[in-house]
Amino acid sequence: MRKQEQKLRRKLAKVDSIAAKNIFTRSIDSLGSLKSRLKSKTAKYEKALNGQYFGYLDTLQNSLGFLKDSKELLGKTKDIQGKLGKSMESVKQLQSKLQQAEQVKNYIRERKQQLKAQLSQYTGLTKDLQKINKEAYYYAQQINEYKAVFKDRKKAEAKAMELLQKVPAYKDFINRNSQLARLFNLSAGGSQNLEQSLEGLQTRAQVDQLLQQRLGSGGPNARQAITQQMEAARSQFEELKKNFPDLDNAGDMPDFKPKEMKTKSFLQRLEFGTNVQFQRSSQFFPTTGDIGGQAAYKFDKNGSVGLGAAYKLGLGTGFNNIRISHQGVGLRSFVDYKLKGTFFVNGGFEYNYNTPFENMRQLSNVTLWSRSALLGISKKYKINNKLKGNIILLYDFLANQQVPRTDPVKFRLGYSF
Repeated sequence: MRKQEQKLRRKLAKVDSIAAKNIFTRSIDSLGSLKSRLKSKTAKYEKALNGQYFGYLDTLQNSLGFLKDSKELLGKTKDIQGKLGKSMESVKQLQSKLQQAEQVKNYIRERKQQLKAQLSQYTGLTKDLQKINKEAYYYAQQINEYKAVFKDRKKAEAKAMELLQKVPAYKDFINRNSQLARLFNLSAGGSQNLEQSLEGLQTRAQVDQLLQQRLGSGGPNARQAITQQMEAARSQFEELKKNFPDLDNAGDMPDFKPKEMKTKSFLQRLEFGTNVQFQRSSQFFPTTGDIGGQAAYKFDKNGSVGLGAAYKLGLGTGFNNIRISHQGVGLRSFVDYKLKGTFFVNGGFEYNYNTPFENMRQLSNVTLWSRSALLGISKKYKINNKLKGNIILLYDFLANQQVPRTDPVKFRLGYSF
């Protein structure tokens, strides 16, 4: 952010040196204020409710606190108590880091809006402002990616939480020590304190009565008209939220078309799969079966590129002559891109060794490798949350050049995860 602003300042100074000095001097001051807040000891876990609430980390910290204080459950073993203490401190530090990241995100958002308002009149800086907007957006998305990790709980940990929640003492501990309890001042008294803490807040009935009084002069249809407008606005806002589910502030709304895969790590972009293909025979019995494995890299939400390998398994010549043998291997490259809905265009280039072999040395004979240029269409369907199926129909444009000649039509069934 500082590098981008220094670049903007140099460009603006050539046009308006006074404006450059005023705008970017305040930036240095605000950045210094941010640094001091991040280094301040007041930005502790106890102050977390000033920022975003992380329910899972709150529950985790209180669960560790309950176990640490429950000597009747774990005994007085110093080793266990020490490990629990270190775990609690680690959770607190993580919570603090996440809150600092939120402060940085808020600073970038505010600074981005200030620069847009102050520099929008200088048309020569439009591209630089657009670059800052993109970096700010992807920074916010990266933080959301980190926070999403905490929603994926391990089964053993979830089971431990399930057992803890059955202990009455644990429920009472959570009611007295969670962040929500401190927010509503529930440190003692439970639901009675909740009712007391909500005293003075307007109920829905009171708000309805106030609106009726204000709109009384507008006739009986005035309230109905406002209600309809509010419902229409709410419906439109919900539609917008569907397009950007991870945004927590209107200031984070991008003014460009974001790339969804931008904030994904290399491993998160990888997709592994396998497929099988049978060589057509003059009889009903297939003569060979190609068993392939592949790894794809998603360069876009709609497209991927990858490499794979296949093993050609000989099945014999008929039902009365079933014989397993090594019939060859293959090396594959492919590109897959969404066409429409669940249909994808699929193409690639392959090298195939279609000759039976007994040892790996035979594969070094380059003249026995044939080439295939494939293009076709694939249909993908969802099996469960982690597994997807696909049906691929391809045509080999180099089938006539292969020796021995092979069928140009390839039909494959596969899975990816």
